[in-house]
Amino acid sequence: MKLPSAAVAASLVCLIIAPVFAQTAPTTAPAAPTGTVPVPATKRVTCLATTQSLKGQDKRDQMQLCMAQARVDCLKQAIDQKVVGEPRKSFIKTCLGGDGTEQQ
Repeated sequence: MKLPSAAVAASLVCLIIAPVFAQTAPTTAPAAPTGTVPVPATKRVTCLATTQSLKGQDKRDQMQLCMAQARVDCLKQAIDQKVVGEPRKSFIKTCLGGDGTEQQ
């Protein structure tokens, strides 16, 4: 009878130790790729992602609201950077992530 209880005890030890190893291993992984720079998502992509779960008119409404807020944010950024005239239009289009004419 000692053998089955030893197996149970060993498996319990493994169950206790396994989460410890699972928690400590990922902490070293993010430090390795120091040379990579994350690519920022455009505001349009962010709006599409946030409205992905919606359907129909709700999706269109939320997309319009999100894009309007994104335009305001881009405009504020252009004003802060003192971008005026035609460069401002280009700046806002680039900031939004498209030509601004697409609607869903």
